[in-house]
Amino acid sequence: MGTKICSLICVLWFISFVLLAKAADDKGLGASFIFGDSLVDAGNNNYLPTLSKANIRPNGIDFKASGGNPTGRYTNGRTIGDIVGQELGQPNFAVPFLAPNSTGKAILYGVNYASGGGGILNATGRIFVNRLGMDVQIEYFNITRKQIDKLLGPSKAKDYISKKSIFSITVGANDFLNNYLLPVLSIGARISQSPDSFVDDMIKHLRGQLTRLYQLDARKFVVGNVGPIGCIPYQKTINQLKQDQCVELPNKLAVQYNGRLKDLLAELTDNLPGSTFLYANVYDLVMELITNYDKYGFSTASRACCGNGGQFAGIVPCGPTSSMCSDRSAHVFWDPYHPSEAANVLLAKKLLDGDTRYISPMNLRQLKDI
Repeated sequence: MGTKICSLICVLWFISFVLLAKAADDKGLGASFIFGDSLVDAGNNNYLPTLSKANIRPNGIDFKASGGNPTGRYTNGRTIGDIVGQELGQPNFAVPFLAPNSTGKAILYGVNYASGGGGILNATGRIFVNRLGMDVQIEYFNITRKQIDKLLGPSKAKDYISKKSIFSITVGANDFLNNYLLPVLSIGARISQSPDSFVDDMIKHLRGQLTRLYQLDARKFVVGNVGPIGCIPYQKTINQLKQDQCVELPNKLAVQYNGRLKDLLAELTDNLPGSTFLYANVYDLVMELITNYDKYGFSTASRACCGNGGQFAGIVPCGPTSSMCSDRSAHVFWDPYHPSEAANVLLAKKLLDGDTRYISPMNLRQLKDI
């Protein structure tokens, strides 16, 4: 009897191992590894003692997987990272690294390391007390990398990471909004550091961070540039602008950084054998939505759906006491800082299937298949 039970256990173990290996061999996207800030945070900040949190209602009100309960996503539904993963055939959303269920074979579908308030530079976001900057996020990926070795074996794991997985990086906005442009914390830095010098620092650090991911076998990258941060409801409200105006300095800094970023990604593609770095032109994509919002079915691109304060509800973040619009799909912005799910769907679609105006040298669906 004991021998039969042992044989049954061995057979079940073998079947589960084969199924696990098959998950790594199936055509399609292997894993989606997501790095960045609150634009793509899926709940890591829930597990940090931080002032930047989104696990309160009505955030997540349209997130079907949670039944409309908040998950820690800074929007009413899915993030761009969620939507891209689904469209590329991911059966599950990439699990937040700090969540208790980010163990075992769940990590083969991908892991999300993004953190609200995080940035390229370690000083960025310190106003929030705690957040995961890019350096920390990459160290956390190093832990995941070793776990995948144990799950699949080193050789299969290397193939899985390098050939079947996409690394998505959405970061940089906080380095301006919650570092360089933040008067309380940065007045000394701004006196001593020119915009050129600050952008130099960002590019230098990002070069090191992307190279580190390459050393950990990442090969397929998509890196978003910084969007038009001078056009978010928060900036419009505190600067008392009109509906069709944007704050000039933040947008100018974003454009300056974006030009340098495009050059960096071309340089890395040339210098890191076997790598592909896609440049996601989020700035022009979002600017297109803001400028021609009515063409895309929106009623406003200046007022936050959920928030309080000022003409554009742009001062107080979304929470239980916030006013909320009646038609969430008609707003480009969910809160003072972040796009609505409706906007995220349109942005994701352009990154998946768009032309080189918005993502180059190829789109995400093409990247998946190389």
